[in-house]
Amino acid sequence: MAAADGMKKRLATRSLRCTLLAVVLSTTASVLGQEQVFRIDPSQSSVDFALSATLHTVHGSFRIKSGELTIDPAAGKASGVIALDATSANTGNKSRDSKMHTEILESRKYPEIRFTVQSMKGDVPGDGDSQIQLTGVMSLHGGDHLMTITAPIHVANGHVTADIPFVVPYIQWGLKNPSTFLLKVSENVDIKVHTVGSLSPARK
Repeated sequence: MAAADGMKKRLATRSLRCTLLAVVLSTTASVLGQEQVFRIDPSQSSVDFALSATLHTVHGSFRIKSGELTIDPAAGKASGVIALDATSANTGNKSRDSKMHTEILESRKYPEIRFTVQSMKGDVPGDGDSQIQLTGVMSLHGGDHLMTITAPIHVANGHVTADIPFVVPYIQWGLKNPSTFLLKVSENVDIKVHTVGSLSPARK
């Protein structure tokens, strides 16, 4: 009798585990199989940059104005825009920042930097870590440039965080080279975007 009761308990436990696993898998499939909207919270997000120069590296930051992406991982579709405030660029040095805004970024004329997303690769989990690729157009200083960025993401209870590094070849893209006879500056600037936002089903 005891052996039979023990067998029944083991079968019941196994059945419960299978049921829970089925629920988790079905929920994940549901999340992955539908369009979702990722909305960035600008107050918790940031953009940092680093520009190598003679004997030192210049560090600075931009503010994110807004960001909203509609994604369909199953179909590899994505659309939306992440916008930065070019006028907010700051390195902590007034004279250097003045030159950056008037001669390099020309931020009064081009006050916004935009990344317009066109497609994506990778999975967005219901919870956990993943890596996606976003392809789109970077609009900077009046020029449009096709680029693909790799975004490691973490999803937890509908909240998403991502730290996205990439390189912008700003000289190649037509911006002025700030180098002088004594000061040599890299032709590429390293960017790191930190985003915090929410993920929710797209409204039909």
